[in-house]
Amino acid sequence: MISKEILIKNPQGLQSKAAAIFIQKVTGFESNIWITKGERKANGKSLLGVLSLGIKGDSVILLTADGSDEAEAISELEKYLMSDTGENN
Repeated sequence: MISKEILIKNPQGLQSKAAAIFIQKVTGFESNIWITKGERKANGKSLLGVLSLGIKGDSVILLTADGSDEAEAISELEKYLMSDTGENN
């Protein structure tokens, strides 16, 4: 299991289109992916779960991956979340 704290760079956070793109990326991995924000935790493969966290720009989240491709998953998802994942993607 690998966990990493990540600062969300997108000013809109993980809302609507950015969240949908994130879910697409997450579902490409075999590992279980979890996002923790504060006291709340959601399955990274669940759009409703991710949206329910209300992740806004400049939020810090904990991204956790557990499985055969966990290192690759954390690396790729961190790149996406650390970029400007704006609505124009």
